[in-house]
Amino acid sequence: MKRFRPYRTSETVRNRYADVTLSPDEFIYPYFIIEGNNRKEEIRSMPGVYRFTIDRLLQDLVLPVKHGVNKILLFGVVDEEVKDERGTAAYSPGSLIVRTIRAVKKEFPEIVIFTDVCLCEYTSHGHCGLLQGNEVENDTTLPLLAEMARQHALAGADFVAPSSMMDGQVEAIRTVLQKEELPTRILAYSAKYASSFYGPFRDAAQSAPVFGDRKSYQMDYRTRDQGLGEIEADIEEGADWVMVKPALAYLDILQRAHTRFPEIPLVAYQVSGEYAMLKAAAQLGYLDEQNTFYESLTAIKRSGANYIITYYAKEFAAQWKENNQK
Repeated sequence: MKRFRPYRTSETVRNRYADVTLSPDEFIYPYFIIEGNNRKEEIRSMPGVYRFTIDRLLQDLVLPVKHGVNKILLFGVVDEEVKDERGTAAYSPGSLIVRTIRAVKKEFPEIVIFTDVCLCEYTSHGHCGLLQGNEVENDTTLPLLAEMARQHALAGADFVAPSSMMDGQVEAIRTVLQKEELPTRILAYSAKYASSFYGPFRDAAQSAPVFGDRKSYQMDYRTRDQGLGEIEADIEEGADWVMVKPALAYLDILQRAHTRFPEIPLVAYQVSGEYAMLKAAAQLGYLDEQNTFYESLTAIKRSGANYIITYYAKEFAAQWKENNQK
């Protein structure tokens, strides 16, 4: 008989044999940015997550940075009257995200800034690219994504993260960055699935499509191997890091991506729906929230993620710091 229980006899013993541990510098915290001054709006479907104006963002960053969260992902949330068919507010030199990058880098130069590169938050139709009728046009969208990435890079973004799932988007952005000799790296949303778990995000970013859905360009969750093909293509086009999104329902894809491409940093996005479900269950008393999100994040890392985008980053970091000061 093999004996395994000795590995579990006490907390000290369990900690000694734990294969996976978490730390704040492995997390990327998403921020939603709005225009104006002195505004902080809680997102109804995501308790504890807010939209910030730039000035309030700078105030909010103080504690996460103190607790060791040094990576953030920026999403712009613009008013409806600013949106148009081409999403021009996304790639103008004075865009909301460009101004946010500059402000954050001035106050917190140590923060690594990732920026979402997608038109869906800026188009009047809510889709991720230009339209021909009711169909998203892949190739005509690429120059706009490249220009959006270029503007973010010029402002000082450390990573641009194309999320439109347009074929060739990484290559288009890499070509522009190299031409301009910009050091900004690319985190590719490589295996991004057409998921029902995105619902709260679309509330947060006010980016739901006004017609149809995004299944013609985001991946079908019933596929097994397309995700690995997408990751491989993005690496060939020049991606520095790659991503699987969502996380918890796609741990198999994470594990296979980690095994097949071990040399490439792998990011998992614990998306809004995953966060909202844990929050709702905790509020109803069905789950112990802290233990559950620790377990969830550990499972994501155990599957192969090097970094995790999560709305729990601030809560984890605060608790981690408290535990390590005891």
